[in-house]
Amino acid sequence: MFVKKKSVWLFLLPGLAGLMLFYVVPFFGGIWYSVTDGSYKNAFVGLENYINIWQNQMFLLGLKNTMLLSLICAPLVWILSFVFAALLNRLSPSGAFFRNSILLPYLMPSSAMLLIWLVIFDYGGVVNRLVEAMGFARINWLEGAQLRFPIILMFVWKNLGFAVVIFLAALQSIPKPLYEFATLEGAGFWKQTFAITLPMVVPSAFLVIILEWINAFKIFKEVYFIGGAYPDYSVYTLQNYMNNMYSKLNYQNVTTAAYSFAIIVFLLFGILFMSQKRLMKTLT
Repeated sequence: MFVKKKSVWLFLLPGLAGLMLFYVVPFFGGIWYSVTDGSYKNAFVGLENYINIWQNQMFLLGLKNTMLLSLICAPLVWILSFVFAALLNRLSPSGAFFRNSILLPYLMPSSAMLLIWLVIFDYGGVVNRLVEAMGFARINWLEGAQLRFPIILMFVWKNLGFAVVIFLAALQSIPKPLYEFATLEGAGFWKQTFAITLPMVVPSAFLVIILEWINAFKIFKEVYFIGGAYPDYSVYTLQNYMNNMYSKLNYQNVTTAAYSFAIIVFLLFGILFMSQKRLMKTLT
């Protein structure tokens, strides 16, 4: 039995204070920068910065690439993680070794992973040696549009394990008697999948797609480490644009781009929440 205690707020206060100080206050405080001209007077200009930034070609390029990479990476991790979780669920409990192995990249420091990836996809690296062994010409994976492939693959490799653990926990929480009863009633594999498995894992599936989409929006550090501040146009992300504007002390463009992107993210997640509710009603 749970008992409400006011003393718990004393333990939550340090974390809440840090959250307010470093996240909430800057988020709302930055709104002022997005509606001023950046001069020493900080004159109010209304929505002029927003109009200008939506006419900026580099901002639009970064936004397009960020959305494109997220639309590739997040669904890819979502589908693969469910498949791997279903396979590991059948191997349980003997699948502990494979579960720990697939989670290992998530625990590795990003800098170490990036160094490994640079070695693997180097012009004389392992991947190009395999490509050459199959009779094809070597590819410069770390330059131009080809850079998308190692970035997407690295994102999947790093984030797959955590998503698998979430799906696996959801699958293992489904009572086995439900499947046994369905089998006795003559329900086949597909009938059990759509009538039992999917309705039970929808909340976890929704959590995974949200988390992976958020992670996909933060793919900037991989792009920056490999391609630098000004990578090829095919992988120039919105975070590249904001980082470059920040280095030039152009806080107006940084905040305007950030709030514009925040509005897009809120709209996307609102659509996802409504889709989840409709899907749950359909399945139940």
